[in-house]
Amino acid sequence: MKKLTEEWLKAARDDLAVSEKILDEESLSHMVAFHSQQCVEKAFKALFEEHEIGLKKMHNLVTLHARVEQWLPEDIDLLLLKTLDALYIEARYPGELGLLPNGRPSQQDAQVFYEFAKSIMETVRKGLQ
Repeated sequence: MKKLTEEWLKAARDDLAVSEKILDEESLSHMVAFHSQQCVEKAFKALFEEHEIGLKKMHNLVTLHARVEQWLPEDIDLLLLKTLDALYIEARYPGELGLLPNGRPSQQDAQVFYEFAKSIMETVRKGLQ
């Protein structure tokens, strides 16, 4: 595995670790969503690096997934990728930005985001070994 691939995976693990630490904090559910999105994005970018796909500065998980899906299982939940995309930047700002249609993500939503990111991370890590 390339050194830069390992660095992308470490960065993804760091975001996953942050999500895990704040998962039980109801007021931080939007930040779990943000760090879950970041974990998935960085895991995908590890695949970009390892397989020498031209890496562009982009954050859209659906677009990134389309470029790496050949190295992933077919059962990736694209709707969940789209949901995390919708919460990406705005999740860090006050007001109505970064919220699901019904408001701030619930703790249950946060748990789903965390488990999804963890699953993607493990899939990518195993695929790169």
